[in-house]
Order: sequence, then structure tokens, then C-alpha cells
Amino acid sequence: MQSSSTLRLDKWLWAARFYKTRSLAADEIGKGRVSVNGQVAKPSRELRIDDRVEMRQPHGPRTVIVRGISAMRGPAPVAQALYEETADSLAARSKAAEERRLAAEPALSIEQGRPTKRDRRDLERSQVEWQRWSASVDDR
Repeated sequence: MQSSSTLRLDKWLWAARFYKTRSLAADEIGKGRVSVNGQVAKPSRELRIDDRVEMRQPHGPRTVIVRGISAMRGPAPVAQALYEETADSLAARSKAAEERRLAAEPALSIEQGRPTKRDRRDLERSQVEWQRWSASVDDR
């Protein structure tokens, strides 16, 4: 039986609302995207208060310090009380968010997309008359 001061890493990540399901948390840990105290961890690793958890997420790395242990997934304010994000991590995430906000819209780089109905009609008018090929017997 585990004591109340430790909990499996995958359960804690799920309870702290970093991942939607425990299996997603276990998959990310298995891929080496989560480390505890600078060491690559396994999903069954026992997590303790004051451990440093580093996660590589789509919008940049995130580093948190464990402040509470809970095996139950509760509302977001309760989940946020389980950890404290480091100042460096907060700064890096806000900088990445600002860069994403200021980045050029990817769709603007497309010079020519699907033609409008008017463009298509203009193309059809400008093309030389063509005949549709048919495999019918009448075309002999």
C-alpha cells in the first residue's frame, strides 16, 4: 500500500490535468517527454512533494514543482493547487505564445488557391474548344 505522500507519476499528471487521460500521460512518459528531477521517468515512478517535473508539450517545455499529491481528478482550481510552475517556465511559455501570436498566418503564404466560380468561368472561356472523349459506338 502506498503512503499518502507518494503517487504514480502518470496518475499525478492526470489528476493535475496536464493530460486528458491517464493512458495519454503514460504514453507521453513512455516516449521520454517527461522527466522527474532531471531523470527520464517511467509511468510507475513514485512522485513526492517538491519533485521537479519537466514536460515537453506542443507549445513548449513546461517545468513544475509538485506541491500536492492527489489521486483524484478534481476541478481545475484544485488541480492547479497540486503544482507550482517555475518562473523560467512561465516566461518561456509567455514568450512562445507571443511569438505564435505575432507569426504570419500560414494561409497568407498561399499565393493561388482554388479558383472562384468567376475565375473558373473565365478560364473555360479563354481555353480552346475541346471535345470530350467518349468510348461510345456512335463515334466511328
